[in-house]
Amino acid sequence: MNPLRSFLLLRPTLPLLLLLLLIFSSTWSTSSTAGDHNNFLLCLGSRNTTVSPNSDLIHTPNSASYSSVFQFSIRNTRFNDTAASTRPTAIITPKTISQVQSAVVCARTHDVQVRVRSGGHDFEGMSYVSTSPSSTQPFLLIDLINLRNVAVDVPSKSAWVQAGAVLGEVYHGIASASGTLAFPAGICPTVGVGGHVSGGGYGMLIRKHGIAADNVLDAQLVDARGRVLDRAAMGEDVFWAIRGGGGNTYGIVVSWKINLVTVPARLTAFTAVRTSEENVTRVFDRFQHVVDKLPDDLSILLTLNTGKPTATMQAVFQGLYVGETETLLGVMKQSFPGLELTGQDCREMSWIQSILYFAGYPNNATYDELLDSRSSAPVQFDKVKAKSDYVEAPLPVKVLQGIWKRLYELESGPSFLQIIPHGGMMSRISDSSIPYPHRAGNVYKIQYYAVWSREGKEVEKRYLDWIRRLYEFTTPYVSKNPRGAYVNSRDLDLARIWGEKYYKHNFERLARAKAAIDPSNFFRNEQSVPPFTG
Repeated sequence: MNPLRSFLLLRPTLPLLLLLLLIFSSTWSTSSTAGDHNNFLLCLGSRNTTVSPNSDLIHTPNSASYSSVFQFSIRNTRFNDTAASTRPTAIITPKTISQVQSAVVCARTHDVQVRVRSGGHDFEGMSYVSTSPSSTQPFLLIDLINLRNVAVDVPSKSAWVQAGAVLGEVYHGIASASGTLAFPAGICPTVGVGGHVSGGGYGMLIRKHGIAADNVLDAQLVDARGRVLDRAAMGEDVFWAIRGGGGNTYGIVVSWKINLVTVPARLTAFTAVRTSEENVTRVFDRFQHVVDKLPDDLSILLTLNTGKPTATMQAVFQGLYVGETETLLGVMKQSFPGLELTGQDCREMSWIQSILYFAGYPNNATYDELLDSRSSAPVQFDKVKAKSDYVEAPLPVKVLQGIWKRLYELESGPSFLQIIPHGGMMSRISDSSIPYPHRAGNVYKIQYYAVWSREGKEVEKRYLDWIRRLYEFTTPYVSKNPRGAYVNSRDLDLARIWGEKYYKHNFERLARAKAAIDPSNFFRNEQSVPPFTG
């Protein structure tokens, strides 16, 4: 039995059907006729032969489950209290791929817009709210939370992972099958694999094995016609586009086949904290001159903030070395002696233990805790605004000092910058191999984060103004023509020029792929690639 298709079909449940139609039609925006959406619901029922009278797959604002389902996967609480007009008119949580197909076919047939949510980490909320003031068309949210199977095939060093799985679940599945296989993706266990891979996806193996989208072998895509297409069926242009071209554009990726990389049984992770403005400036300046030239086996992530409880500049260097501590210390002494790394800063561990380590789990945590990462992961953001940049030459010391000054403008605590290293494998992969174009010539990427917890429009405005001023300050010193940006750090401030910033010269090819797979632009949001019309 397929519950979604059969939801409203069986004749004995006709009173229930009429009641649900009344509920749904009362919640659709007046910009569309209630008849279209009633027909949409009837369409769902007509695509099945049996019924689940108490279906738990469809949630409307009038149902008790709506708020909890809507909010459960929101990782940016800026969007928890959005106006009803910007929220989905209904949420579907399919349990099978065929249910996704039914929702797409019926939505397209009856002119219902669709948005898709995987893990809920969209920084602008575009996967689950309508952020455009001019958009009044109601939309259906297809939440993939129930599609999260992970099937690892150790002999082929690959795995099929459904798009609703979060990274913690993917990593758990891999570690359960092998102690020497890994997937080069992010360090936050609550990130959904669907959106993460769709935009690129980077982690602590970035310099050794590239980004997550570099390691995709195949996919299953539900297109606007409701077909399930694998790599061969969708064609190489579309397969190229979905690996870094952004989510909710070409269809709904319901599963990825990912390449698993071999790692040794023991790796070395380290954390080194440096404080005081003078010391941080000195060490950071040395760091940015060597970070892209270190051996491929070593990636160092740097976080900069004003630490608690005192507002002192703080630099947190976290590294992963694919090898033993003794060898790492030799590398650091030769390449980055300014950090003065010691054996006490280091811990040898398995790859899966490194996932727990960088995610902030306690030392005694087991990887089984990753199965509960949706609700219990140590790192949970509050309200966030993010921006991104790519740096092609080390920043002058005066710019570093200017950044510190602007960090001091906020109370000590959560707002911060992250420096993500490039070089290594990232420099050897072509800038057109997948849509992610930020390859050779980039020393590192900057992630800017404004993070706050207090309520109120004035508070929000203060933090938004702050990050925008910081971004403006760094303008002369980062990549140019265009100024690069990372699509998974969605930024609506980029307005109409986002395509070139995210994808550079790959944008036109993405638009041509869009025209081939979805010429009517059924799958769309505020920053989805439009079909080529030239």
